[in-house]
Amino acid sequence: MKRNQRAAVLALLIRRMLSRGSWCGETHVQKATFFLQELMGVDLGFSFVLYRHGPFSFELRDELSLMQADDLISLQVRQPGYGPALVPTQFSDVYLERFPKTLGQHQASIEFIANELGGMNVAELERIATAFFIAERSDGTSVEDMAQELVGLKPHISIEDALQAFEDIERLKDRAKAHSL
Repeated sequence: MKRNQRAAVLALLIRRMLSRGSWCGETHVQKATFFLQELMGVDLGFSFVLYRHGPFSFELRDELSLMQADDLISLQVRQPGYGPALVPTQFSDVYLERFPKTLGQHQASIEFIANELGGMNVAELERIATAFFIAERSDGTSVEDMAQELVGLKPHISIEDALQAFEDIERLKDRAKAHSL
């Protein structure tokens, strides 16, 4: 996917996440983009590694900075003491009109991700995204072993919450499959 198309997909994702109640800080956008790419198969070309709050892409961080420089998104402090939200600019409305085929192709996947993740907070996104990252890279490891790995990486997550995260991932994958049919 070309950079301009990718920026349009991200701008629409941010717009949809906001409309579903997401805070839309960088962590929210990172996790939503991770799921859009890895679960829904939208080839955005980002590499993700495990970082502070779960899967993170340094390339995506750079892309978000470029989108700010291009006046497609801006930072908005919505509540003192909390990180800023990424919000689409008025220019992004016009920009999105330039990519009807790209956005039409990925609209359903973007809507699915926004609906599923838009209401989650950072802690929930960290837990479920890290569980998905581990599960997708496991080689038949048991759920209990993957949960132990998650707790080892994120000691603030209890074993019960880790096990629940893997159950949540399976349900999310099932809904994604049904959505794609």
